[in-house]
Amino acid sequence: MSHDDSVLREQQEEQQVQAAFQHLLDTYLASSHRKKVEVITKAFNFAKAAHRGVRRRSGELYIFHPIAVAQVVCEEMGMGSTTICAALLHDVVEDTDYTREDIANLFGEKVANIVEGVTKVSGGIFGDRASMQAETFKKILLTMSDDIRVILVKIADRLHNMRTLDSMPPSRQYKIVGETLYIFAPLADRLGLNRIKTELENLSFKYEHPDDYALIMKELNDSQLQRDDAFQEFTPAIRAALDSKGVNYEIKARIKSPYSIWQKMQRKHIPFEEVFDILAIRIIFRPKNRENEVAECYEIYAALTQIYKPHPSRFRDWLSTPKANGYQALHNTFMSHQGKWIEVQIRSDRMDDVAEGGFAAHWKYKEEGVQHDEHELDTWVNSIKEILDDPQPDTLDLLDTIKLNLFASELNVFTPKGEIVTLPQGATVLDFAFAIHSMVGSHCMGAKVNHRLVPMSHRLANGDQIEVLTSRQQTIQPDWLNYVTTGKARGRITAALRKVERERRKQGEEMLHAFLSARKLPIGNATNNKLSVFHHFKSPADFFLAIGEGKLVLSEADVHHLQGKSTSKGWGWRRFVPFLKEKAPGQERNEATTFTPDFVRGLNRKAVLDLTDEVLNHCECCPHCRPINGDEVVAYITQDERLELHRRACPVALKHKTSFGNNLVAARWDPAHNTTRLYDTPIHVEGLDARGMLLSIAQAMGEFPNFVLKAIHLDTDDGIFSGTLTVALTSTADVVRVCNSLMRIEQVAKANRVDCF
Repeated sequence: MSHDDSVLREQQEEQQVQAAFQHLLDTYLASSHRKKVEVITKAFNFAKAAHRGVRRRSGELYIFHPIAVAQVVCEEMGMGSTTICAALLHDVVEDTDYTREDIANLFGEKVANIVEGVTKVSGGIFGDRASMQAETFKKILLTMSDDIRVILVKIADRLHNMRTLDSMPPSRQYKIVGETLYIFAPLADRLGLNRIKTELENLSFKYEHPDDYALIMKELNDSQLQRDDAFQEFTPAIRAALDSKGVNYEIKARIKSPYSIWQKMQRKHIPFEEVFDILAIRIIFRPKNRENEVAECYEIYAALTQIYKPHPSRFRDWLSTPKANGYQALHNTFMSHQGKWIEVQIRSDRMDDVAEGGFAAHWKYKEEGVQHDEHELDTWVNSIKEILDDPQPDTLDLLDTIKLNLFASELNVFTPKGEIVTLPQGATVLDFAFAIHSMVGSHCMGAKVNHRLVPMSHRLANGDQIEVLTSRQQTIQPDWLNYVTTGKARGRITAALRKVERERRKQGEEMLHAFLSARKLPIGNATNNKLSVFHHFKSPADFFLAIGEGKLVLSEADVHHLQGKSTSKGWGWRRFVPFLKEKAPGQERNEATTFTPDFVRGLNRKAVLDLTDEVLNHCECCPHCRPINGDEVVAYITQDERLELHRRACPVALKHKTSFGNNLVAARWDPAHNTTRLYDTPIHVEGLDARGMLLSIAQAMGEFPNFVLKAIHLDTDDGIFSGTLTVALTSTADVVRVCNSLMRIEQVAKANRVDCF
């Protein structure tokens, strides 16, 4: 490139940067926030100078990234100057020589705190640490509980990174997509950022399953005219009714997102044509009186019931009990005059803003005198603190706890006095007891649910009324961890068990010292370590605990070992009581020396791995998702250098992407792959029971002499049969052939591959 061309390029890029920043300013000036243009311009100029000369992997100037993040924060989240400045500066401390103190001196403590929070949880823009480990996720939540704006900037950062993911290699894409689906999309959903959540999911879907994404997008385009016709036929009667009542409204068509459509297709094993809720009608009205907007929702719903018949079991009222992310609306499904069920959602304009823009949208309406319940957000943030107050040793367990408690669907139950308690789906009586008070949980014996005695492990249903039964003699037991799902209950139980463990460990250490003193043997770390190794413990602490719990009895063999006298290698082991869950020493040694092929250690993790027969000979196929030839797959190198193969949608793989992303290897089936290799594949079949059904299935399978029917299990109930065939076959194409053959049996209504995850 000549000097003149270089100068011209710089001038063009400068114009593009200024245009992008001006667009940001225009968006900000159009908002209801106080117009602090000067400080935003100052932050832009500072970030521009700090990132001067730096380019992203795509080749564009780096400054475009912070401008884009600030644009998301401003336009799509509705945040003000403080958050916009923090977004512009969010990578300055991470990627340049400037410090937090520099930011604080120039822009104040609030901006500096947000930038520092984002920096703590940052792994660089697609750098080597781009895959956020569980510990880093924990940092996000800790910082988030101090200032919610930290996670808002981080979500905006992730959204722009997802929008520009094309420049990344496939292995890095899988890693980033995994943590986006596992962490960022649920976080955005819980904060009410529906538009952002949907875009994150769709972008993840596009990169994770490109063929399925393209197919669904084509189906959506091809069926657009049908949805337009349905909308035009369904809405005129509604418009006439609302016009007659003088309602100020807007009617929109809501189209189900590609990711949601794909999820439903996978979950129910149905084709695109059988997803019937792609179209929904959304009625958004401006209330005559803001304080009466809930009543107006019910009035509009009543008007609809006079036009179309509502579905008796699909009514959803999120007005009286909003979702935890602030969502409010009335939903039901109505039968159209053409005989099709169509979902209708009724919201005020404020409810719609909150539904799409999250809690930040509340601020827009404060001047209109609306009372906002910020308690839900406070409760959610406090629940984060509760989970993190008692950090778990296994950070992957922490991820599961967070997912289960903070992103799960909810149920509302009642105390004996009629007070509502909100818990995650799957919560038990014991979860409820700890939600009431830690002392109630600690002494829980069971409960009366709807006046019926149930054990503490009983799972609660929406609307249950619970009276907890307690006893002073009851104490927390280790198996209680099997009965709880909430972070609060698990944290309290774990803390109590650790306290008991500490006491028994101390008691075990004292017993050891007494044993050694009586025999005039040295006391200290050297002795502790020597005996711990002798008894095959990982640490002296575990050794002390076994003594304190009575699982290990010290004897003269320990004395002989300390004195260097010969003893049988298995002598110490035989003194363990039978139920101690440890492996024999020889067994441990065998497992520790697992052979690992050299080619696994030498794999190029940045290249796409072709699944040749040689590679497959050394692969372990995940038992949860059972990948077969033709599946979209990803390989994972374990900590002990084994090679695992997973389907991309496998939850085990999803956790690997989130926690050990650098161990992922993009993989594809080799076209020359040996088609005689068989994979055990479960196939679900159901239909009307009839005499000779088993014979019909066997005859259908007889069409494929190269496949092996490994197992068959059928159950019948009231004239309906269902069951599973385990068939050893070679590819996904064979699965389709087998299912089609089974579907040709007249009585068979459904045949599909079982998703084991």
